[in-house]
Formats: sequence, structure tokens, C-alpha cells
Amino acid sequence: MRIFIDADACPVKDEVYKVAARYGLTTTVVSNSFIAIPRSSLVARMIVDAGPDVADDWIAERTEPGDIVVTNDIPLANRVLKAGGTAIAPNGRLFTPDSIGSALAQRSIMEHIRSTGEITGGPRPFAAADRSRFLQALDEAVNRERRKRR
Repeated sequence: MRIFIDADACPVKDEVYKVAARYGLTTTVVSNSFIAIPRSSLVARMIVDAGPDVADDWIAERTEPGDIVVTNDIPLANRVLKAGGTAIAPNGRLFTPDSIGSALAQRSIMEHIRSTGEITGGPRPFAAADRSRFLQALDEAVNRERRKRR
């Protein structure tokens, strides 16, 4: 079991490091540019080329059953689920096989609306409650995977 962070603009990297350290899990921070990481043998940095979906492709190609990916990217979450991994958004939203279809459809609808020039306002601001929900979701995902391995 490993954790991958789709790190560009991820607001919960520090929370991931803490949970990963608690359970002794390796964490790979994937981004298009340098991001500071803790000095730990459990945390690695992967800087990929700039470009659409380069970080997503890197993560998706390496995700295996039992891995956990932290991402806001719905298409990446879909690829993670297909690979047998777990995908969690920074606000604590757990992507599941039952929910990913509607998330992809909603994303497509919003893309279409934006392409017509409509201003949609974007996502709501990240809040302390989101951070708390994320920590709970990540801890539950790690424990769920640990139970599967017993």
C-alpha cells in the first residue's frame, strides 16, 4: 500500500505526511514543479514534465490495487479506481465505483457550461471542516486496506 499525491495545488499534503508516517507508508508527491517535502525515507518527490495530464498519467500508470491517491482530478480518480486503488479528494470526498460516473457527468456538464462563456463561480473555498473530513477519510481508507491484507 502506497500513497500518491497529485500535489499541484493540493492543500492537504502535510496531513498526508502525518497519516503516512503513523502507518509507515511510502508517499510519492507528484508535481510539475519543485515542492518541498519532509526529510523522510518514506516520502519521495517526483517532478514530471509540464503539460496537461502528465502528472495524472504518471500516477495512473503506477497505481496498483491497495494504493491510495489524493487528487481533485475526477478523470484521474476514475483511472485509479479502475486500477484497484482508492481515490480521495482533499475535501474528504471518497470517489467510489458507484459515485464516479455521476462525478464525471457533472464535470462534463460544467465544462460545457464554461465553454459557452458562462461564469460558474468555481469551487467553494477550502475550509477547516474539509481538512478534518479528509483526515478521517484517509485514515479510514488506510485501515480498510490494512484489514484486507490480514
